[in-house]
Amino acid sequence: MFFTNLQRFKKPSTLLVASLLSAALVLSGCGQSTPTASKEGSTGGTAQPSTPAPAPKPAESYTVKHAMGETKITGNPTKIVVLTNEGTEVLLSLGIKPVGAVKSWSGTPFYDHIKKDLEGVTVVGDENQPNLEVIATLKPDLIIGNKLRQEKVYAQLSAIAPTIYSEKINADWQKNFKLYAEALNKKDQGDQLLSKLDQRIADFKTKAGDSLKMKVSLVRFIPGKTRIYFNDTFAGFMMQKIGFQRPAVQNQDKFADDINKERIPDMEGDILFYYTWDNDKKEASSVEQEWTNDPLWKNLDVVKKGNVFKVNDDIWNSSGSIISANALLSDLEKFVLKK
Repeated sequence: MFFTNLQRFKKPSTLLVASLLSAALVLSGCGQSTPTASKEGSTGGTAQPSTPAPAPKPAESYTVKHAMGETKITGNPTKIVVLTNEGTEVLLSLGIKPVGAVKSWSGTPFYDHIKKDLEGVTVVGDENQPNLEVIATLKPDLIIGNKLRQEKVYAQLSAIAPTIYSEKINADWQKNFKLYAEALNKKDQGDQLLSKLDQRIADFKTKAGDSLKMKVSLVRFIPGKTRIYFNDTFAGFMMQKIGFQRPAVQNQDKFADDINKERIPDMEGDILFYYTWDNDKKEASSVEQEWTNDPLWKNLDVVKKGNVFKVNDDIWNSSGSIISANALLSDLEKFVLKK
């Protein structure tokens, strides 16, 4: 009887133990963590292998023929050093601020009409003597220069960065403009700017009409010298491009003549533009005053008729590219179309 009662007592305990074991197994299973994805894989489920980043495409390159041969340029240059004043105008017209530029022939240190756009640009000497050490510290990816001015240092410049040279400073400034635009990988943009200028000139010619028959005289005063400027100058080229006539004595395909006062009559024209390039001593201003007060000057018909205009030397002669060309045209609109 006792044994039977004991069995009765133990049976429920066995069931209780079995129930506790089952619960433990369930809890154990719930406590197991499921595999999680890696940081590079999906956010849930089984971890996925990371996708490797695509290899960068190699920068495209292009080759530019220029005065010193051929130069290969890789990618689009952004850190440019420019060693000509007309080249500086090209960069600015294409929306590029150089990291270094030669100082202008006047101004402190750049021409007034562009100095605001060149704030913070490092001066790297002048056209005739660029500072190679300063250029190297700028670590440019392109250098633009000129064979006439800097042929002797081409090898040193090329060791610093790819270097492009124009042949000379042309009266036909568009040749260098196109070369520089190509070197900057902005040929299409450059062509558009030239087309806009051509359209502006066409509009001017339509408005000017018979005024284009005027003979335009060009005179420049510099320290110790007075010059009559011919066709192979920036202003002379622009007069021809626009369609003006030139006085017979000035209608020559050369640069200029240094003259004495006896040749003041050779300045005669229907309209006369003169410009003065001065130095710190204002010697050219003294020359200008002396000549414009001379009886021979005052006896010129163009002076008597009040058709003499002083214009900016930086724009009409020294700077020499598309920004100046547009500014010169603005002067002509003011002085010619008002008549």
